[in-house]
Amino acid sequence: MARPKRAMQVQEPEVCDDEVVHLESVRRARRSLPDATMTLALAGLFDALGDPTRLRIVSALAAEELCVCDLSATVGLSQSAVSHQLRLLRSLGLVRGRRDGRMMYYALDDEHVRLLLAQGREHIAHRIREDA
Repeated sequence: MARPKRAMQVQEPEVCDDEVVHLESVRRARRSLPDATMTLALAGLFDALGDPTRLRIVSALAAEELCVCDLSATVGLSQSAVSHQLRLLRSLGLVRGRRDGRMMYYALDDEHVRLLLAQGREHIAHRIREDA
C-alpha cells in the first residue's frame, strides 16, 4: 500500500514534552527580532506579496518593464484593477513608474524585489520536489 502524503499523516502536537526554557537561546533569539517599525514594514511587504493578483503583477514585472495596458492583458484584469494594485505596490516601494510621453511604464523597484520573488519561487519548487 502507498505511503500517505504528508497532509494526510497525523501530526504530532508542536509542544515540548518537558517545559524547560533555554535562557541563552531565548536571549539570542530576542536579539535577532526586528524592532517594531521593521516588523510592521516586513508584515506589509509580505501581506502585499500574499495577494495572488499583486504577486502576478510583480512576477510579470520581474520579466520586463510594462505599461498598464500590457500588464492588464498579461494578468487578465481591467486597467483600473491593475492601476489600483500598482498604487499599493508603489506605496510599499516594490514597483516604480516611469512616464514616457502619455504612457506610464512600471518596473520592479530594485533587484531586492526580484531576488525576494526568485527566493520564494525556489523555496516552493524545492518543497514540491521534496513532497513528490
